[in-house]
Amino acid sequence: MPISNYLKAIRAKVGHDLVALTAASIAVFDEKSRILLGKDVERGFWAMPGGGIDPHEHPADAAVRECFEETGLLVRPDRLLGVFGGPEFLVRYPNGDLAYYTTIAFFASIVGGSHAPRDGEMSELRYFSQSACEALLMSPSSRLIALEAFAKHSHPYFQPAKWRPKR
Repeated sequence: MPISNYLKAIRAKVGHDLVALTAASIAVFDEKSRILLGKDVERGFWAMPGGGIDPHEHPADAAVRECFEETGLLVRPDRLLGVFGGPEFLVRYPNGDLAYYTTIAFFASIVGGSHAPRDGEMSELRYFSQSACEALLMSPSSRLIALEAFAKHSHPYFQPAKWRPKR
């Protein structure tokens, strides 16, 4: 589903203006340590499965739902990959909508499903090595999350704080 009813209602009020949203993303690796990406139909780049978290929805449930809707795969979140934001997460959609995402990303394992795009957002699905990802046209947000996923740190990612009060 490209846009939720919740977001449609917000857009009806604010038009194309900037909306800050929370999102969930999933990092799924195959047995060769390659990451699953889907090719975005609208914008033509490769991206990790994921999308907006609906009101009252737990982030892990949103990640599972979004992965299933976009890839046909049922996954089990295994652990937190990290919490992401910053300039890479500002998106202007082809229709002019502007959105900023704070994204909660999970590592996940496949537990079922069909491995085929379902909701029309992804035109194809493939697994890529880290070196192959470096050459792909990817969304800036997916590139950042994928790089952290390949690093497989023992602790969740977050950008260290730089903010300080003004004097």
